[in-house]
Amino acid sequence: MFAIIGIIVVLGAVIGGYLMEKGNLSVLFQPAEVVIIFGAAGGAFIIAAPKKLLAMSIKSLLAIFTAKEHGKEHYMELLLLLNELFRKARREGLISVESHVNRPEESPIFSNYPGVMHDKTVLGFLCDNFKVYISTGMEPDALESLMDTDLEAMHHESLEPAHAVNRTADSLPGLGIVAAVMGVVLTMGKISEPPEVLGHSIGAALVGTFMGVLMCYGFVGPLAANMESRAKEHHSVLNVIKTALLSTVAGGSPAVALEFARRAIPPNERPTFEELEEAMRGKKEG
Repeated sequence: MFAIIGIIVVLGAVIGGYLMEKGNLSVLFQPAEVVIIFGAAGGAFIIAAPKKLLAMSIKSLLAIFTAKEHGKEHYMELLLLLNELFRKARREGLISVESHVNRPEESPIFSNYPGVMHDKTVLGFLCDNFKVYISTGMEPDALESLMDTDLEAMHHESLEPAHAVNRTADSLPGLGIVAAVMGVVLTMGKISEPPEVLGHSIGAALVGTFMGVLMCYGFVGPLAANMESRAKEHHSVLNVIKTALLSTVAGGSPAVALEFARRAIPPNERPTFEELEEAMRGKKEG
């Protein structure tokens, strides 16, 4: 939603300022420049990106406009799920949660937390590491090293679409110059035309440079930055799971593990101690 608002603000500011200077909008409408710049940018992106990265980039771009951000409610849901799993393991033994983490889609515990179930990366990370601990009884240091390796690999992959889109953004001013130079070449073929014809042709050529720079710094670059922020946000969610699991493996009680997990949440999205306590009480009463 905010990305759409930002796009509207950028367009409003640029077009509004242009109109304030008595500019003619029809001069900015140059379909040939659009074809050259965006066609070349799209082709360059396809050349540079493997098929998998191309699909990931499209998915990440769409998520900016369709997916919800990981706010306080999402973190609260994750904490409550962890609390249920830890308390069940504490009361009935680790083996009691094995069926839940092996088949979360059939689990009555996981089914109460649709936000976690919907995020396959978070769900997979939680269940995989729980299963490793149940089946191997791995020591805390070894489990931490294992999860760090997993987190690093996932974080690196999640940042690749943002980097790919950012490289495309960096190429747009250059492609705008390509479009402008081609426009100048065409203008030179009209050198015998009157000044008003030459002026219109040169103006149309310069629109290519304008469009390439605007798309780079006003749209594509910010979209890449948004994708990178989302990847880092997702990494924070996984780090909460890691912190909670390590506390449990080290012998901490469910309450202690949950508090460690809460402190791993970024401060802006972190529920207070009282909010978590109230949510846990409401879950018990429900």
